[in-house]
Amino acid sequence: MIFPRNEWEKFRERIASLPMQAQWWKRIFLGNAMDVDMDAAGRVLVSPELRSAAGISRDTVLLGMGSYFELWDAATYAAQEAEQMKGEMPDVFRDFSF
Repeated sequence: MIFPRNEWEKFRERIASLPMQAQWWKRIFLGNAMDVDMDAAGRVLVSPELRSAAGISRDTVLLGMGSYFELWDAATYAAQEAEQMKGEMPDVFRDFSF
């Protein structure tokens, strides 16, 4: 996940306030977070450690998810999306109007 600074602060506070039984997930989310800057061309360099952890090889998909972004390996995203499309839409969308 990629957050603008203000959204990251909100997310970080929510994660930090979780109870002790979530301690490992707190470590995963907070302990692996990294600040990044854009270069002169507007690109963001994702560290090799984060690319490896996310399974990102070369081609990527950047998804706007409202208050944050998701960065996926393109092949992994395509496979996950195809798998989800085989199933039924979740119940929460039954009364949703597009």
